[in-house]
Amino acid sequence: MTDHSAAHDAAVTDRERLAGSAYNGDRDLAARQSLYQWQHPRYDLPGIVTEQLSSVRGRVVDVGCGNGKFTKRIREERPELELLGLDIAPGILVAVPGPVAVADVARLPLASASVDAALALHMLYHAPDIAQAIRELSRVVTADGLLVTSTNSDRDKAELDELWMRAAGDVLGSGRGPARISLSARFSLEKAPSFLEEEFGQVETIELPGTITVRDAEPVVAHLASYRAWADQHDVPFEATIERARTIVGEHIAQHGAFEIRCLGGILVCRR
Repeated sequence: MTDHSAAHDAAVTDRERLAGSAYNGDRDLAARQSLYQWQHPRYDLPGIVTEQLSSVRGRVVDVGCGNGKFTKRIREERPELELLGLDIAPGILVAVPGPVAVADVARLPLASASVDAALALHMLYHAPDIAQAIRELSRVVTADGLLVTSTNSDRDKAELDELWMRAAGDVLGSGRGPARISLSARFSLEKAPSFLEEEFGQVETIELPGTITVRDAEPVVAHLASYRAWADQHDVPFEATIERARTIVGEHIAQHGAFEIRCLGGILVCRR
């Protein structure tokens, strides 16, 4: 998406929308996560993150832990770590193994230099002030600690962006319709290093390219529908566009045997 208007930025960072709608439960986040089961190569993201913590001892905080995908894995493999999960949305924390607490990255309820590692995975684009959020993460991490964050490239899932614009255009009868909202655009894989380098001297980017291949339209439809919390930001009837996309993908699969989506995400490991 190329529309980085103030209105779209405000929608992506709106705390009430995030806590009360977008992440008030597991359904939509899980739908976005589940699309990757059809990706090749397959990446064990929780395993990669846990591996980055191999030299860490003591306390770890997972800021924006969501449905606990990473928290659960770390607890299994590194039970000796003191791990705290934080998220702005109480509803999504219900099924996350404790200890967890409701907190905002803008003001972490932690003492300075009190954790040996902080995780901020696919969430910094939701911070109203990204630079300030990184300063806050830096504040709570010890001098020899690390920050592990993640996001997607500006080029990630371009086929879904094109699919949405085609479906929206069909619904509106206007050729190509408006772009769908992009959650990661404010803190994409391309933009992230410049933000992080303000606080951390070493920033290593681990790129994770792949291709998702589906032979049924439903995983794609579920992914597009998972943005329902931002339906009012799309300048097009949301449900009608989803249904039109379902038809387009179904016809493409019938003709070509599969629908392919190119992905590019990444993990950024930051040290002083």
